[in-house]
Amino acid sequence: MEIPVKKNETYIVDIVDQGYEGEGIAKIDGYTIFIQGAIKEEKCKILILKTTKSHAFGKVLEIIEPSKERVETECSTYGQCGGCSLRHMRYDATLKLKREIVQNLIDKTLKNSLEVKTTIGMEKPYHYRNKAQYPIGYDKQGNITTGVFANRTHHIVPMQECEIQHPISEYLVKLVVNFLKENKISAYQEESNKGIFRHIVIKIGKRTKEVMCVFVVNEKNIPKEKELVNYVIKNFEQEYPEYMLKTIIKNINTKNTNVILGNQNVILYGDGYIYDRLGDYTFKISPMSFYQVNPTQTEILYDKAIVAADIQKEDIVLDLYCGIGTIGIYASKFAKQVFGIEIIEQAIEDAKENAKQNKIGNIEFICGDVEQALTKLLKNRKIQPNVVLVDPPRRGLDNTTIQNIIKVQPQKIVYISCNPATMVRDLKQLEDKYEINEVQPVDMFPFTSHVECVVVLQLK
Repeated sequence: MEIPVKKNETYIVDIVDQGYEGEGIAKIDGYTIFIQGAIKEEKCKILILKTTKSHAFGKVLEIIEPSKERVETECSTYGQCGGCSLRHMRYDATLKLKREIVQNLIDKTLKNSLEVKTTIGMEKPYHYRNKAQYPIGYDKQGNITTGVFANRTHHIVPMQECEIQHPISEYLVKLVVNFLKENKISAYQEESNKGIFRHIVIKIGKRTKEVMCVFVVNEKNIPKEKELVNYVIKNFEQEYPEYMLKTIIKNINTKNTNVILGNQNVILYGDGYIYDRLGDYTFKISPMSFYQVNPTQTEILYDKAIVAADIQKEDIVLDLYCGIGTIGIYASKFAKQVFGIEIIEQAIEDAKENAKQNKIGNIEFICGDVEQALTKLLKNRKIQPNVVLVDPPRRGLDNTTIQNIIKVQPQKIVYISCNPATMVRDLKQLEDKYEINEVQPVDMFPFTSHVECVVVLQLK
């Protein structure tokens, strides 16, 4: 087939659908073009950026006929950073789109028809992130800057006011950058693997109002380290007296890598962690531990999962990819026993501390790769789980874990997914043995293309 479009040429197209990442889809002679920022039922003038044998990528030059779902965005960096890719749409339209993305994947992949529920949105979908990771680098004039990486690059777009980050995160990182400029402390440069400051990571306890600030550095020693710590504490206390800057940590990462955090943490102030509360429980959060970035929606997500699981007092529950134990601890008061498995050692230490903090005695946490640790647990302990909770990373479940679950045949599986594509792939392997009762999307990341789902499966 001859490609009907050419790179760097302009075309006028009708947007006929939306893609899995929220991009608009146009067709020219049956040839598919993906266009970021376009909305279904719009007519646009586009520039072709790249072509392949099967599809092309385009850029909107002009909206000729706008969709009724289109809105003007006030964000000055929208379209440059890779963050809120759906900010050009009305919020309720993004919720509808996310449901349709999940529904389309299910319709194309599963044998049995299934109606996806309406996406649960946020009442106030702004400034919801309790975690921020800001790269530190140089602008074109050689000045230290911070912000966000431009989409699919490591070029830093200078930070303005962000609609999804907590204002405290922006304030803290600006404080640090001001100190670096005034004291001529260097930023990290990927090309040479030289320079000191790589990232600033901030974590905030939404309910406790406790704040953690992490300096990710390329060397063991920071010039004027004590002065920097005192400068940040003093200014923060004056600006946000209702919050507590509980700890400041130096994370040392000397590797030439895209991974943000290194393995070594040095406490510069405080005790090295913060607490936050979800529902009735308190959780300890360290620099390395995973904690959901939108706690408001996390409570809704977990409540849905626990209600759907319908855990009984004699049930044995498996919590796979348990992180710091949040969902397992939620489930513990309904169950006889909970076993949590997680590969990250620090997360398991935090999980054990969280169980102790919340006075929970019927939960056990195991450190190891889920694939191997689950096999050992089932073989050596001979447990018979009634309910399995899974909250895997974006890559989904591995085949061994799926086969282990099928082998022990729990009455219910509750699958919490951050990636609907891998979710439906895994559900396809389970649907012969399990009835899929419910798929509930939850909007954990408003104005982005990401969608979280809770899926309930019942043994046939």
